[in-house]
Amino acid sequence: MLNRAVLVGRLTRDPELRYTANGTAVATFTLAVDRRFGRGQGEREADFIPIVTWQKLAETCAHYLRKGRLVAVEGRIQTRSYENNEGRRVYVTEVVADNVQFLDGARGQAPADGGHPPAVDPFQDEATPIDLSDDELPF
Repeated sequence: MLNRAVLVGRLTRDPELRYTANGTAVATFTLAVDRRFGRGQGEREADFIPIVTWQKLAETCAHYLRKGRLVAVEGRIQTRSYENNEGRRVYVTEVVADNVQFLDGARGQAPADGGHPPAVDPFQDEATPIDLSDDELPF
């Protein structure tokens, strides 16, 4: 079985950092992910996905991420439920992130994926012509 989610979007607010009773860091934030197709007439739609990060990744996200930052999140979808103050059962679906990549913002900031360098955009020079001869093509 496979449970993987890969999302690219912008933070709707600054991450909220808390610590569990045993001192484990947990940060939460919401990611606004544009839908591919909107309602028409140029209106765009977005989904707002709750993201949870743990331990060092949580502290790094809380320290470097801010509202509006563009990030890529890789993780798993998790569902849970709890009973609220009124005694009603509340169901929550969220993405527990294993990896968070900063896609914009200041250069030279620490990576948010627990120590891996930021991913290089393979399409950054997309508009630049490539000089290839016919001998270099595999077909």
